[in-house]
Formats: sequence, C-alpha cells, structure tokens
Amino acid sequence: MFTLCPAEQVPADEPLRVVLDDGHAVAVYSWNGAYYCTDDLCTHGEASLAEGYVENGEIFCPFHMGSFCISTGEPRAAPCSVPIRSYSVIEQDGQLLIER
Repeated sequence: MFTLCPAEQVPADEPLRVVLDDGHAVAVYSWNGAYYCTDDLCTHGEASLAEGYVENGEIFCPFHMGSFCISTGEPRAAPCSVPIRSYSVIEQDGQLLIER
C-alpha cells in the first residue's frame, strides 16, 4: 500500500498531484463524496493531469482538452485514445491509500 496524502488535502472537484515514495506521480481527486486516483501523466502528451480540471467525473488534460474518466481511466474525449491507469483508493484513519 502507498500512502497518498491526508484526505482533507484533496480539494473537491480539483486534482491534487502526489509524488509517491518511488517517484511515480499520480493525480488524486475528490468528486461526489468519493476519492479517485489515476496516473498523473496524460497518455496523449507530456501533460500533468493535476494541472487540468474535473467536471462530471472526468479529468480534462490542460494541453489539448482531451478527457479521461477518473474512476476507470478510460478516454472520453479526443485526442485522448489510450487509457490512463486508475487505482482503487482506500480511506483509512483520514489517510488515502492505494495499491500498486
């Protein structure tokens, strides 16, 4: 299990970039009362998804405005066509955790 951050640090409807102990960057989301996590790097270009915005359960890439589902990682809007990896988030004692 990897510790992401305290749940209270994740703003509602805004992604938070977290760099794990192994150097891998992920984006963490709080949307509709639940927490989600995906890889931070867009599969279409070298963009940090944490610099994008969340709307209706999708993260929009700041470079070309393609989008992905934050719960599954599936691409939802062009030019994104390759999924991003998504992770199950567990909240435990106020901390957010993922398995990799």
